[in-house]
Amino acid sequence: MRLTLSLAAGVALVSLALALYQAHAERRGLRRELERRALLAVESLEKSAAPLVQANSTRALDALIVQFQDHERLVGVAVYDVQQQPLAATTGFQNPPAPTVAALRLALHPARPNGAFFRLSGKTMHLEAIPIAGDPAPLGSVAILQDAGYIDAQEMSLWLRALAGVAAQTLMIVCATLLILRWSLRRPLRRLEKWLGDLRRGAVSEVPEMPEEAAFEPLKREAARLATTLTAARAAAEEEARLRDAGESLWTEERLRAFIQSKLEGSRLFVVSNREPYEHVRRGATVECSVPASGLVTALEPVLRASDGTWIAQGTGNADRETVDRRGHVRVPPEHPQYTLRRVWVSAEEEKGFYFGFANEGLWPLCHIAHTRPIFRSQDWEYYRAVNQRFADALLEEISGETDPMVLVQDYHFALLPRMIKAARPDARVAIFWHIPWPNPEAFGICPWQGELLDGLLGADLVGFHVQAHCNNFLETVDRLLESRIDRERFAVNRAGRFTYVRPFPISVPFATEPPRPPASGSVYLERAALLRSAGVEASMMGVGVDRIDYTKGIPERFRALENLFERYPNYAGQFTFVQIGAPSRTHIRRYHDLVDEVTEEAERINRRFRSNGWRPIVLLASHHNHSQIQQYYRAADLCLVTSLHDGMNLVAKEYVAARRDQQGVLILSRFAGASHELADALLVNPYDTEGLADSIHRALTMAPEERRARMTRMRTYVREHNIYRWAGSLIADLAAIRLSTADDRPLVRPVRTELVSLSATLQ
Repeated sequence: MRLTLSLAAGVALVSLALALYQAHAERRGLRRELERRALLAVESLEKSAAPLVQANSTRALDALIVQFQDHERLVGVAVYDVQQQPLAATTGFQNPPAPTVAALRLALHPARPNGAFFRLSGKTMHLEAIPIAGDPAPLGSVAILQDAGYIDAQEMSLWLRALAGVAAQTLMIVCATLLILRWSLRRPLRRLEKWLGDLRRGAVSEVPEMPEEAAFEPLKREAARLATTLTAARAAAEEEARLRDAGESLWTEERLRAFIQSKLEGSRLFVVSNREPYEHVRRGATVECSVPASGLVTALEPVLRASDGTWIAQGTGNADRETVDRRGHVRVPPEHPQYTLRRVWVSAEEEKGFYFGFANEGLWPLCHIAHTRPIFRSQDWEYYRAVNQRFADALLEEISGETDPMVLVQDYHFALLPRMIKAARPDARVAIFWHIPWPNPEAFGICPWQGELLDGLLGADLVGFHVQAHCNNFLETVDRLLESRIDRERFAVNRAGRFTYVRPFPISVPFATEPPRPPASGSVYLERAALLRSAGVEASMMGVGVDRIDYTKGIPERFRALENLFERYPNYAGQFTFVQIGAPSRTHIRRYHDLVDEVTEEAERINRRFRSNGWRPIVLLASHHNHSQIQQYYRAADLCLVTSLHDGMNLVAKEYVAARRDQQGVLILSRFAGASHELADALLVNPYDTEGLADSIHRALTMAPEERRARMTRMRTYVREHNIYRWAGSLIADLAAIRLSTADDRPLVRPVRTELVSLSATLQ
């Protein structure tokens, strides 16, 4: 009904506007015609009256105007002398009313037209007057007065016809439009109705076919979002029901959301990281929103959605500035906004000093035992401190007015941030999670600003690491370098009356909770053959490595172990190919730039040595791959090599385990990666031991299917139970449990770890 009324009103308005235009055009035309005829008549009168005025023949003038008055619609005729006194006039000009006199003056004004329209006794009149030509000066003037009321009558008649036409046109157009809409939309709407019913019953999730017109695009997009949302909600509900029936208590996104809402108790969560969860990039004339590959986004988004929180991060997309408001805010996710992204801007010069310089040429090699010397420059330190302060200012602006805000700072880019926050807002609960290893006190002592970094970190109420060994190293570093008291019973630092708790929170990955199922017959072999064929290789066995090209990942050591494998086990030539997916990283730094060349040259050298027709031992894919592309290699690989020289956790190991729903495949894992503390069923190796690593590859390729399945099943069970949602829940729960206190109080916090893990001599 509303659509019909709107359509009728629109058609009526357009028709009325057209009728108004036509009426005005008709009125102008009739007036121009009247003026033309009046001018002809008054000119004829002037020619006849001129000799009579010159002869001063009043009687002849009276006879002339009486004869002239017989013209149609003529009301009056007059002849005036030069003083505008009437020489002869009909009754229409005898004792003329004020409007007629005013119109006469207007018509005889030298700078105005000769005619004038005016109203007299409710009627429209027209007066036309011209001078009587004489030599050398005019002898007087003549004027005629006409009834122009017929123009008003014709205009009214036109309006009545137009209104009748508008009513008829509106009725016909509305009826025709409704019939067309009913005919064209009936089938799509019926399909949409059936689809919504099927979707409600869980029978379908694909969007129905809709008309191709652009007007239907928003409806199609919303239908797709509705399908995605309902499918995800139904899957979550079914999974929760299945877990309850099985008596299991696994962490899911929905469980994390509900858990966080109960823990925050109305407080909002604020996350600070260098990498943003959503990036806007201009491609041609359009702006696209993408999600950088990050386990952090997977873990923290449910938390931020549950609390309507704010994520503060550096804006790095080339269209990021175009999509934020004046405060740098944009609501995300784009399809269903539930929290705020606050972007902070860092100049190229600042990024060079803060990120590439101090963070990645200084702190990164300092914290990784990978035999790359850290570089510390005072200018880089100044940029690091300035950018930390800028992020702190942005955060303080966001939490102004908030009661008991909770702040979660991410990684080594923001070591100074906790102290800056606490100095301004002591009521805020602040945690920082350090995603990379923490070295022993002797190694950390290399840093010229070790005291400032530790002081910044101890501004937090909670400091998190991946494994207990890194917690122990941190506590020993604080004990060695700062005046403080270490409470080893509760793993806390008491400094100047403030307690900072140190806890291990092993980060993980999402895990598909569907029960494991064997692959379709031959599907793994076909997928493996297709992947190798796309790289120009024919082989029956495949290994995979997925890393950033970073000197901590042990890629050259991995290649040398492969070379040793083909030397000692030549039967693998032509049978086994290793695919290394290596995304170039931080190539602005010379060490990383050179490493790309080193890895490429090493792969080419080994390939030249062993390659044969249609086969080569190493396929190096030195480019970025998205998650779905990497998953194909995980599913098809006989083994996965993770040979980090030193790593906080290394999520590739857990991603490989999570991807193997067929419960096959072997994980070869460096004992110097944090994941080795959890995935005991991997083949643990020393990446520096070339022969030992080659033997582990051989063992993986010859392992009995039953042993492969048993090992993978145990690892999958562990990753499933210790997934990314459990990591986020544990971290937020421990932060929420801390009571802000002084040294006179007994701080309350529920420890999540009671056992200590002994330190590896290498990590010490």
